[in-house]
Amino acid sequence: MSAILRVENIETAYGESQVLFGVSFEIEAGKVATLLGRNGMGKTTTVRSILGLNRIKAGRIFFNGVQIDRLTADQVARMGVAIVPEGRQIFPNLSVKENLIAFAANRCASKQPWTLDRVYALFPRLQERAHNMGNQLSGGEQQMLAIGRALMTNPHLLILDEATEGLAPLVREEIWRCLAELRAMGQTTLIIDKYVQRLIELADQHTVIERGKLVWSGDSEALRQAPDIWHRYIGV
Repeated sequence: MSAILRVENIETAYGESQVLFGVSFEIEAGKVATLLGRNGMGKTTTVRSILGLNRIKAGRIFFNGVQIDRLTADQVARMGVAIVPEGRQIFPNLSVKENLIAFAANRCASKQPWTLDRVYALFPRLQERAHNMGNQLSGGEQQMLAIGRALMTNPHLLILDEATEGLAPLVREEIWRCLAELRAMGQTTLIIDKYVQRLIELADQHTVIERGKLVWSGDSEALRQAPDIWHRYIGV
């Protein structure tokens, strides 16, 4: 199976401060991958580099076989990359329904595209709250809305930055259920989160970074058998 995303030895800096040092990984189509590490180790910068929000200094990034590391963020998005950002960043003065339809598109030309009805079926709570403003939602509802909004673009690749950060346990379970359903549907996904045990159950492959450098990569069984990696680099 071919890689939908290939990151090759990228280096990224903020001004004179270099953050990433030769990070490499790839994600196969239809697979779920993770990017793991403690806070401040370069995970979000890696995602921003993929999205075209931070220009890389060196290396290359390919998406569906096309080099994208010199494209703008809107060009990358139109190619079919969607982000559920840390902090959700939904539109507070738009209703749930308006948030969902604001950027609706069929970027991967799916024969079964994501529609309002499909998103509501995945997250019934959003249908119940369809006419509520974004700022009237709980944190968990906002995360459901952020995921639903990303799915409405019908992306080839869905990225979740801090997928369950700050959510109550019951809401986290709802998000894990949703992500498992998406995996069963064949949605290619990259997840940043700290709940390693749940990610081992959900994901196919894992990449661990420490201080902007790749320190470990492997599949779920290899990570399950390496608890020292959890403690040393992820803080679990």
